[in-house]
Amino acid sequence: MDDLLRTSAPLKELDDWDDFVATRYQQGKSEEQFRNYRADANPTVTEFYRQNHAQQTLDFVLKKKAEYCGLRRGKKSIWEMAEYLNTLVDESDPDTDLSQIEHLLQTSEAIRKDGHPRSFILTGFVHDLGKVLCLYGEPQWAVVGDTFPVGCAYSDQVVFPEFFGANPDANVPEYQTKYGIYEHRCGLDKVQLSFGHDEYIYQVARNYLPDEGLYMLRYHSFYAAHRHNAYRHLMNEHDEKMFEWVRKFNPYDLYSKGRERPGTQAILPFYQDLVSEFFPDQLDW
Repeated sequence: MDDLLRTSAPLKELDDWDDFVATRYQQGKSEEQFRNYRADANPTVTEFYRQNHAQQTLDFVLKKKAEYCGLRRGKKSIWEMAEYLNTLVDESDPDTDLSQIEHLLQTSEAIRKDGHPRSFILTGFVHDLGKVLCLYGEPQWAVVGDTFPVGCAYSDQVVFPEFFGANPDANVPEYQTKYGIYEHRCGLDKVQLSFGHDEYIYQVARNYLPDEGLYMLRYHSFYAAHRHNAYRHLMNEHDEKMFEWVRKFNPYDLYSKGRERPGTQAILPFYQDLVSEFFPDQLDW
């Protein structure tokens, strides 16, 4: 049983992945230092990526999108789903005392203090709500992790690219050319990315937020593209323009955790008003 648990959930918490990414992209770190991150990697994160890269196949992605992206799991408010996400907190962990809502507020408050538009602030608040996939029973490797296209050759700019050798798609010649099943500059909306919380929250919010916010939700874990300019041959002009917003969002996603604990009760009325401005009382999940 212990071996099974380690296999299905190598990370103690989902936040372990976030912390690893923040360390990888530590501000002021040179590209040479970044390329040495493997030597310092947490073994649980390494095992997580081993599972992620081996099992995120094109067939798996299409299956999970069919299962979740139709939003057939009932109606809930943003606040109900945020409270539901709070159950991911491991109360036995002495190093964890921030609720998931407080983590979301750290991100959105940092955005708010820098004077960004209201929709940008709201995007920061809801960007991780898709992690409720873990509460639906999905394994960690299908919820978090750097996202990447499936159905075409893997970029060496994806973290731990050597682990793709265990993916069954690596043995499908059609999937291992530069363009694979796609066409030059086809646009990311036509590209299948590895499944996770980014795609799920994008689908939930797609009718309510402006395009800039939707790109931040859908691609904030697509680090190979927005940090290393990989896969640009699949991006169209609109993608290039919108990725400027993804890059603006990225520092808040990575570095907000070290900031002061938000005074939740004092700022809650602002967020209640903000959520009601963009979202209905109940929306499909």
